[in-house]
Amino acid sequence: MQKLSEVMTKKVQVISPDATIREAAQQMRGGDFGMLPVGENDRMIGSISDRDIAIRAIAEGRESNTKVRDVMTAGIVWAYESDTVDKAAKLMSEHQVRRLPVVDSDKRLVGIVSLGDFTAAGEVIGHVSDALAAVSKTSYSQTTRTLFVPLTARGAHSPYHSHQLDSPPIDTPL
Repeated sequence: MQKLSEVMTKKVQVISPDATIREAAQQMRGGDFGMLPVGENDRMIGSISDRDIAIRAIAEGRESNTKVRDVMTAGIVWAYESDTVDKAAKLMSEHQVRRLPVVDSDKRLVGIVSLGDFTAAGEVIGHVSDALAAVSKTSYSQTTRTLFVPLTARGAHSPYHSHQLDSPPIDTPL
């Protein structure tokens, strides 16, 4: 079974919660991706996706100068780079997310993996199919507790990164 480090995208871009949604959309367009981790004070505090911008901003009549923090999803589900694709697919299915930040053993952001990365890597397995099915039928909002993860990441283009998790605070052993 492949490890996430073998299939993840390693060039991670992050955005400040004080950036505008226009800047977020431009960064997504320029990088050809649909989600940005949001970071503040060397901690990931959430994420913003193209869907967040469409549903929570544009559909609500907000202006393009709306702050990322006003429409982002707080917190983030994440996995370790040493985790298997199968384990990550289970996490994605359980938390109904399409993209999963990947951290190293020091909990520093090192990549992002998407459901598409699994299929591109030939990892079309039960849990990947389950994850896709679960994400496809979810309601848009869900409540999660936030786990803040240090941001000084390898390969990152910004000093900010974010992660969300339905689990204990960071000082609690995982």
